Amino acid sequence: MYIDLAAEKLLLAAKNGQQIAVEIKTFGSSSSITDAQKSLGQYFIYLAVIKRLEPKRKLYLAINEEVYKDFFTEPLGEIILSDYKVPILVFDPDREVIIQWIE
Repeated sequence: MYIDLAAEKLLLAAKNGQQIAVEIKTFGSSSSITDAQKSLGQYFIYLAVIKRLEPKRKLYLAINEEVYKDFFTEPLGEIILSDYKVPILVFDPDREVIIQWIE
């Protein structure tokens, strides 16, 4: 099985001693729904591979604060987070800091 995890912005790190992987996504098109479809599709492909290759590692989807506020706090975004339990890392790209971890 081969997948080019390095082709996207994927970070391997640790959080409180737990091994994690962070897929950093930007929403740059004119449609946040199209961006969400692409980002979540890639997330679930990576998740399937990581579960097999590194089962102890937890995968997070990293999105900037603006995308989180504009999409994931709206009803559709909340449904996606609730139904699919996607762990989210919200960051501020200007200050280069993590604002929130959503499990």
